[in-house]
Amino acid sequence: MISRCSARMFVGSLLLVGSLLSAAGCQLTAPGGLAANEGPVAAGELTAADLESDGAALASASRDDESGFSRGLQSTARILTGKRPIDRERAVALYREADAMFRRASELPREEAQEVFAEAAPIFKRAAEMNPDSALEQDALFLAGESYFFSDQLTKAEDAFVQLQKQHPRNRHSDRVASRLFAIAQYWIETAKAPNPSLMPINFTDPSRPYLDASGHGIRVLDQMRYDDPTGRLADDATMAAAVEHFRKGNYLEADQFLADLRETYPDSDHQFNAHLLGLRCKLEMYAGSAYSGLVLDEGEELIKRMRQLFPQESRSAEHGEMIAKAAAEIEFYQAEKLWERARYREKQGHYGGASYYHQELLEKYPNTPFAEQAREHLVANADRPQTPPQRLAFLAKLFPEGKPAKPLISTDGRILR
Repeated sequence: MISRCSARMFVGSLLLVGSLLSAAGCQLTAPGGLAANEGPVAAGELTAADLESDGAALASASRDDESGFSRGLQSTARILTGKRPIDRERAVALYREADAMFRRASELPREEAQEVFAEAAPIFKRAAEMNPDSALEQDALFLAGESYFFSDQLTKAEDAFVQLQKQHPRNRHSDRVASRLFAIAQYWIETAKAPNPSLMPINFTDPSRPYLDASGHGIRVLDQMRYDDPTGRLADDATMAAAVEHFRKGNYLEADQFLADLRETYPDSDHQFNAHLLGLRCKLEMYAGSAYSGLVLDEGEELIKRMRQLFPQESRSAEHGEMIAKAAAEIEFYQAEKLWERARYREKQGHYGGASYYHQELLEKYPNTPFAEQAREHLVANADRPQTPPQRLAFLAKLFPEGKPAKPLISTDGRILR
């Protein structure tokens, strides 16, 4: 059993900490990051008076029984972690006050309403802080986000909505929150597209935009929507919007990753055809040339095959049919070019048998490309040449024979080349 003397000593130490914090001018702020001058009352601001009142409550509780002392310890722990003590009655009073302001603002003209919404938002935040893990906290955080949204403080609105989604993943406002976050992300992306009349790259004056990189913040919000609610109503829309913005900025690898995720994760999405079509364009943009990997070309061929199977009408339409045909011809050209370069490299090394193998493959797979006629000519010319280069330093090869005989190289027509 904890003695009264121990309780008084603990309370005394808390009062000492409170006086030191007050003397140093320190403040502990709420997790929401609200400044002390926001709203009629500072959200999350703690003073020495707060510590003294909670210390007095703790001493009183310790004189009653041990359970009261435990409640006092919980209250003190919330103080030291920067959180206000739980006060359900005060939370309800604050919520009703902010709700009345919110309803009144909804009936005012836009400019007047913005000021009232801005005043209501931090009060909603304080109500949520005073009654955590409750239905009231969910509603208060949602209405705080709405208040910030309607007062054009979009960065704070996004913070409130994200806090709600993280603390209450299955809250009843999820669909409305998703639509708000989607609208905020789209606004930031469109803002980034517009010309900036200011010479300053950093935004210090407009609370509706982030300090830097509005487009990047918009993509981050869209990606966070997919993470917080992957089965939500707007999850596929957010994925597609992020992919389109990455593509616009020339980030083809990131765009391709988002599009691949959409094709695999949301098979019933209305964006499926566009995800295939834009993904095909990403593959072609990522191709670096015949000296590099042709994996993206193989993936592009697979996308064309799937589009023609899954979306036959769209693939043959006047709007998209010619585009897909050009992309297919472009991929065939690059694939034939890779085989042609491989064959030429082996010819330079004197491996005419290996060169003939690639020439034959080029003719079989891509007979309608410009490289096909050249491949035929080289195939005929190489037929009379030695299939393998002469063995250099043959005496050394005899001194150090291989452990196993090399397998013969067989051409597509069954001839043994070496």
